[in-house]
Amino acid sequence: MTRIFSGVQPTGHLTLGNYLGAMRRWAAEDQYRADALFCVVDLHALTVEHDPARVRRLSRQAATLLLASGLDPERCTVFVQSQVDEHVRLAYLMECTATDGEMRRMIQYKEKAARERERGGSVRLSLLTYPALMAADILAYGTDEVPVGEDQAQHVELTRDLAVRFNQRYGQTFVVPKATLPAVAARVMDLQEPTAKMGKSRTRTAGIVYLLDEPDVVRKKVMRAVTDAGSDVVYDRAERPGVANLLDVLAACTGGDPRALAGEYDSYGALKKDTAEAVVETLRPVRERHAELAADPSYVDGVLRAGAERARRLARPRVDAAYRAMGLVA
Repeated sequence: MTRIFSGVQPTGHLTLGNYLGAMRRWAAEDQYRADALFCVVDLHALTVEHDPARVRRLSRQAATLLLASGLDPERCTVFVQSQVDEHVRLAYLMECTATDGEMRRMIQYKEKAARERERGGSVRLSLLTYPALMAADILAYGTDEVPVGEDQAQHVELTRDLAVRFNQRYGQTFVVPKATLPAVAARVMDLQEPTAKMGKSRTRTAGIVYLLDEPDVVRKKVMRAVTDAGSDVVYDRAERPGVANLLDVLAACTGGDPRALAGEYDSYGALKKDTAEAVVETLRPVRERHAELAADPSYVDGVLRAGAERARRLARPRVDAAYRAMGLVA
């Protein structure tokens, strides 16, 4: 059976972008068609300045939201990254396989490092090397497919390169994975800055819809979304990014086509109103299920414990083989 691995970072509250771009498809499709592992990648949250208590709290919230989105622990494996030592063990081998230039070419590193330099600061070394940890996350499980958003596709390409290089140098050890992207709303943009991703760690939150936002808050954020010059509703990502983002979100929530939907509206107001209601209804069952799970923490604990145990069983033989292949004493 095809094996899938993907994860979410607990660097902030999960957003509509996380749900439409990844989590919903994991629940609706991926867990049924493959041996799927879904992980809260909490080690990645340590690459930036953070509050330990907040990371711990958001990790648990993220795991609960994964289950609330429809992931079934009887069908897939849900766990927390730091509870499976093989991720860190393999990450160092990936650092020894990658090059400095490859790490520095990663777009996310360049963008975050540039912002810090503008402030007169610097970034943590782990931010530079975290693509090696991400490669380890994927390769440890013999992953065939990695469902990701467009912003993470570059990291999967690096993972492929590292797998091929390792196999050529040290012997066939890793499956070479591929990235799979959703057809619609692969990258939901910030409602106030439609040329920027709706990221959970952004400091300005007015344009970010969080999965646990109350319905009235969702409506307010969508109705205040930035649109574009002119008044006609046209789907054009380059020239009309604000309207295109709303159409993408509406299409993802209703199963429509954004270009076809554009022809149904003659005003931005009507488009915003329908988009707001579509988002509210899409998130309603997630919020309700989250409330149920949050009231039963022992259930979530049990799911994560069982998930980590299975993940260890799957990863350990391959990581041990990688250690032997690279010349380390068994």
